[in-house]
Amino acid sequence: QAQLVESGGGSVQAGGSLRLSCAASGHTFGSNCMGWFRQAPGKEREGVAAIYTGGFSTYYADSVKGRFTISQDNAKNTVYLQMNSLKPEDTAMYYCAADVPCALFRAVVAGSNLPVEFGDWGQGTQVTVSS
Repeated sequence: QAQLVESGGGSVQAGGSLRLSCAASGHTFGSNCMGWFRQAPGKEREGVAAIYTGGFSTYYADSVKGRFTISQDNAKNTVYLQMNSLKPEDTAMYYCAADVPCALFRAVVAGSNLPVEFGDWGQGTQVTVSS
């Protein structure tokens, strides 16, 4: 089971940027996908972005395409989410997930409901965007 630690959240004004990090231990890079999902108060969990840890394929929710970029540093066992042009509707708790089959993560990012069994999660990091 992977141990995940997220960092980088905070409070910014609309139009600002943040970079989230997810450091993984006990996880084998090179298999399955890692990525991010978020949950705002009173809303369903929403897939944000995912990356295949064995290659370069990336997947994004329509709501963040062109603004967010997911990347990985396999040497550091870390996945990043660069978030630019932030909007108030991006406000949420952001969670890192690992060891998720890419087909499943891709479906979640495209809008499917996030299943109960969805790999390993971190504790989350709060992102707050003010208008």
